[in-house]
Amino acid sequence: ILVQVAFKMYLGVTPSVSCRSAAGNEFSLILDKNPLVDFVEELPTERSSLCYCNLLCGVIRGALEMVHLAAEVTFLQDRLKGDAVTEIGITFLRKPEDRKPKRN
Repeated sequence: ILVQVAFKMYLGVTPSVSCRSAAGNEFSLILDKNPLVDFVEELPTERSSLCYCNLLCGVIRGALEMVHLAAEVTFLQDRLKGDAVTEIGITFLRKPEDRKPKRN
């Protein structure tokens, strides 16, 4: 839910969230409308492998690292590549530690 609020605040869209694994460590954010796509008309053929919206993956990964959660964030579908939606996959690499840090 926090992800949906953050996307709404900063990008003006609300992604839907879907779980991709039974363990609960993988999920997808699905954007029906990606506002970053409005800034690109068409990717040139020599740059077809460019993932223009990969900026979102970096922002999500950085935000998770700020709260000490290691994750792999990748694009699964991209509207710029002809897909119907933009889908970002997030996989947590390890569970947060249950122990509290020692204080001096």
